Amino acid sequence: MGNFARVENAPEGGAEHFGEESWSKLLGFAQMLTAEGELRGLVGPRELERLWSRHILNSTPVAEFLPDRGRVADVGSGAGFPGIVLAIIRPDLTFDLIETMERRTVWLEDVKAELGLENVNVIRSRAEDLPKDYGVDVVTARAVAALKKLIPWTLPLLKPGGCLVALKGQRAEQEIEDADAQLMKFKAQSARVYDVDVWGTDEGTRILEVVKLG
Repeated sequence: MGNFARVENAPEGGAEHFGEESWSKLLGFAQMLTAEGELRGLVGPRELERLWSRHILNSTPVAEFLPDRGRVADVGSGAGFPGIVLAIIRPDLTFDLIETMERRTVWLEDVKAELGLENVNVIRSRAEDLPKDYGVDVVTARAVAALKKLIPWTLPLLKPGGCLVALKGQRAEQEIEDADAQLMKFKAQSARVYDVDVWGTDEGTRILEVVKLG
């Protein structure tokens, strides 16, 4: 890296919390991002200073909202948040990483190969261009769009009773209000905001869960 940005250290106790295998893969993912993320236009130098707290660890609470089995679509995967992180800590689930930009899908394929993530499929597509019969149990999203834009892209991908789990900020409740028409049109059963703790950091995060009618 040309400017030698300071990279945030991984927290202590990760192997105990996530398990040895998952933790070693999270460390490997962080190493790849540190070595190539800025070079490949995936993360800015300032983001490396918060790589664990703001990005990797911030993605992990979504795992608690995922089912015991099934298929998850991560829409707008980008550098791999939360999709890669979730695939590492939930090897019992299958993850489709949906991303439109070629350089990002190449990166995601490289990460999949480097870390040996057999539960990951990388799909270069816009969410709205996926086949009509495509269906998953959960859709995840982080920093993709406001909820009223996200709903038309993501709810059609869900099986009945499935849910959208989106990492959101302070405006989450306002986003639900703004998306009232879309929630009704696309048959949402409920939309709730959860304030959750993030292991390994002193910052919490907010998860917005939309359940589709069964």
